[in-house]
Amino acid sequence: MRAPGRPRRASQSAQREVNPLTAHVDTFARDHLPPRGEWPEFLFDRPEYRHPERLNAAVELLDRTVQRGWGRRIALRTLDGNRVVTCTYEQLTAQVNRIARVLIDDLKLVPGNRVLLRGPNNPMMAASWLAVVKAGLIAVGTMPLLRARELKPIIDKAQITAALCDVRLKDELAHNLDPASEFHSPTLKQVLFFNDGRPGSLDARAAAKPVDYAGCDTHRDDVALIAFTSGTTGVPKGTVHFHRDILIMSDAFPRHVLKPAPDDIFCGTPPLAFTFGLGGLLTMPLRAGASVVLAEKLAPDTLLELIAQTRATVLFTAPTMYRQCALLLKEPGRGLAIPSLRKSVSAGEALPDATRQLWKEATGIEMIDGIGATEMIHIFISSAGDEVRRGAIGKVVPGYVAQVVDDDMKPVPPGTLGKLAVKGPTGCRYLADPRQSNYVKQGWNLPGDTFSMDTDGYFTYHARSDDMIISAGYNIAGPEVESALLLHPAVAECAVVGADDPERGQIVKAYVVPKPGVHAGAELMRELQEFVKAQIAPYKYPRAVEFIDALPRTETGKVQRFKLRQRAAGAG
Repeated sequence: MRAPGRPRRASQSAQREVNPLTAHVDTFARDHLPPRGEWPEFLFDRPEYRHPERLNAAVELLDRTVQRGWGRRIALRTLDGNRVVTCTYEQLTAQVNRIARVLIDDLKLVPGNRVLLRGPNNPMMAASWLAVVKAGLIAVGTMPLLRARELKPIIDKAQITAALCDVRLKDELAHNLDPASEFHSPTLKQVLFFNDGRPGSLDARAAAKPVDYAGCDTHRDDVALIAFTSGTTGVPKGTVHFHRDILIMSDAFPRHVLKPAPDDIFCGTPPLAFTFGLGGLLTMPLRAGASVVLAEKLAPDTLLELIAQTRATVLFTAPTMYRQCALLLKEPGRGLAIPSLRKSVSAGEALPDATRQLWKEATGIEMIDGIGATEMIHIFISSAGDEVRRGAIGKVVPGYVAQVVDDDMKPVPPGTLGKLAVKGPTGCRYLADPRQSNYVKQGWNLPGDTFSMDTDGYFTYHARSDDMIISAGYNIAGPEVESALLLHPAVAECAVVGADDPERGQIVKAYVVPKPGVHAGAELMRELQEFVKAQIAPYKYPRAVEFIDALPRTETGKVQRFKLRQRAAGAG
């Protein structure tokens, strides 16, 4: 079964049937979906992936849970010093309703408007995301560490008019609001700050609103989320997901692999702005009637302390964090223990088998590895428990199908390396982006990974197929780091590649050609690293810098990055 068509502009209405039942008044997102012929094939054969036409994801996640009689169950937990503060489903629903009313009554937003969300993992960030979706608006989450330079293309691409922002992150967003700034985004007109007790803040406005709100009467294929991801060029790509996609994310991997229970307590590190965090630390626990611990800026020791203090049972984080936590747990005399934890999910980067085994030795828990993609919204290949096979990620989540193909999209024999191709109830729809035709071919999604598959249907990851650097679970585009470095007056040329690292999987390594007369040494290296941190998100800075006389180039002038990778491998 294929997904129904969606309207574009009136001039393109012949490309797909117009859906008269949409709640969207602002049709920008729908109008800028790719042509229907460029969509992947969608598979809705399983009953759990079939939804009624009228569907609001936030209503399903909150109101339906309350209607089941679970209103007094704990939904969110957070720490206030050494005290665990809780929020029930009834309380969360009431706060979401109040915020939704602020969006509609005070900001005068209409269904289909895009709303930028900025904040670390905390209850107000979660409630704001749910309120945006419940009001029929489109959530656009952003990493807290992003700078104004990185926010601008997101705001401009999605034509965002309003933002909800943690008050602690207001400084960078101020540049996007300032007409005199080079990072000004003219469409952004309204911003409300939360976790801010001042009059006029989102908190104050919401407190004055009624607690009842039924939710916008959205269609299952109305856009609910635009999740931005950077490709190898560093230019943001907006992946568009519908209300039904939010629920499929909340049902597919959890139902068939994770299998959470209502008494589970989720916790972890991925930001809610990433779909890995959005699913694992918000929609999946809510769908199960469980609870989630939301915490900011977790390090390995504080993560372990959080698990112990809140008695968390399910953990979502990246392999690097698992390795660091395992080493702490095994350290003599530390006295750290997490007996409540029973399941751990790894994604965001390749999971080394050494990390899997180290974690198992430290906790007795068999890791649930998974591969997902922002384009697919969440994990589509994984295995748990007795189904885990060493060295492999796992099998396809029921409802998805996958194969390993060659450059002609033909399946390769078992054990042969090739490109991963997948299809299922979710798939890639880029917002007005020509790269749609690169990601989707012949109805298949191509995440850009090199895989092999054995005769039993187990998939093994080998490498990224493009130039994306994956470091400690973060996707980092080399050209974006290069652009930041080139702004420094001492840099003549530079190229950035990924270098293997036992702790982080990869690190960003920069090869820099200094300008004539510039002394290249340790002092300049530190200066460049701090400079990049100030230009773009700090996690993207080059952890290794090597000064060279000239970059290797082809006769046509292109940088031969493979030679730099070889050099980095030889040095590492």
